Amino acid sequence: MVPHLTTALNGPLLSLEKSMLNAMPKIEHWFRTQWLDHAAPFYASVDLRNAGFKLAPVDTNLFPGGFNNLNPDFLHLSVQAAMVAVEKICPEASRLLIIPENHTRNTYYLRNVVELANILKQAGMNVRIGSISPEITEPTLLETHDGQPLLLEPVVREGNRLKLAAAKIGDTALSEFDSCAVLLNNDLSGGIPDILQDLEQNLIPPLYAGWSTRRKSQHFAAYNRVAREFSDLLGIDEWLLNPYFETCGEIDFNARTGEDCLAAKVESLLEKIKLKYAEYGVTQEPFVIVKANAGTYGMGIMTVKSPDDVRGLNRKARNKMSVIKEGLEVTEVIIQEGVYTFESINDAVAEPVVYMMDHYVIGGFYRVHTGRGVDENLNAPGSHFVPLAFEKPCTLPDCAGAPDATPNRFYAYGVVARLALLAAAIELQEQDPLNQ
Repeated sequence: MVPHLTTALNGPLLSLEKSMLNAMPKIEHWFRTQWLDHAAPFYASVDLRNAGFKLAPVDTNLFPGGFNNLNPDFLHLSVQAAMVAVEKICPEASRLLIIPENHTRNTYYLRNVVELANILKQAGMNVRIGSISPEITEPTLLETHDGQPLLLEPVVREGNRLKLAAAKIGDTALSEFDSCAVLLNNDLSGGIPDILQDLEQNLIPPLYAGWSTRRKSQHFAAYNRVAREFSDLLGIDEWLLNPYFETCGEIDFNARTGEDCLAAKVESLLEKIKLKYAEYGVTQEPFVIVKANAGTYGMGIMTVKSPDDVRGLNRKARNKMSVIKEGLEVTEVIIQEGVYTFESINDAVAEPVVYMMDHYVIGGFYRVHTGRGVDENLNAPGSHFVPLAFEKPCTLPDCAGAPDATPNRFYAYGVVARLALLAAAIELQEQDPLNQ
């Protein structure tokens, strides 16, 4: 199932793809030199938007939760990348403990954990799943939506190490488990629990990658620098792959404080976008996305086309914007240039999500929503996922083919996703307490 791009690729994006194809050796060499200076995150996913005239990342997740949505035909890419990622962190590791999110009732998320464990097992690891949820007090066998079993075991802390205690489930004896490294698939939106503090084991990603401390504005500030250097390398306009953004702190939607700051930033950003639209002959209406500066799950997000849209919000809109995952209050927002998505699958609006392990693209999928428009957030209830249907991995373009041929479009997606990954690497380097 190949996605349909509803705008003809004959404008700036086609030119951008041509530039990438022509400069492929230069691009790959540039990435190699970047990874010598910056350690890639263990894994990440990047949400992209393709407007036909612009291709840009709009979110980067360092605790990706959709491994079950990847095309199984490319499992070998995930396994090879996982081998490299594990070797860098713990070269002699044979055991790995995965700590998932606490919401054990989301059977689709659990299927993601099963698939992640499967990838790491095939990479040569003995993998077990340890829960820090207060609800899991003994080994608990769960089932995913498609009938896959998942054994969750309560994590215990001994000194500065996380372990799984010896136990029994039914007639099956479970041995004690002490791992070299601990892989978090829990984004720490609710804060950093004491059990994870000051561990001697390798904790990946590090605690400061979680949403209790991370900010989207920090990521996109790093992306600004990456996009600028990459654009200079190719001799292209940085705006074609970089969304403008601003931030606004001291927001309280319920108390209606910070509205003037927000409206002023929205107006300023819309004016900048209008100038770019005029430069490139874009006829669509500019818009921005206002969203919480931390957190995931598509919460605390609104599409804004005028400063008046953020003034005097009604109670329903204020409630929607004021709270994110784990019930945390929103006190700071990022105002990001809205990027249209003109891709569709079966007439439903779609956006690509690219997955990476270490610095390798391992696949991706389309997030599809039948009830949302081309200028709206698709990460919302009612979305579904379609694996990227490319015939070759994103890193193998057909240089002899048309720039908008499917493998070439996906190569462009892989390049932009890796730019966001590099920005995440720089962001984590700068947030590392040892570098402060």
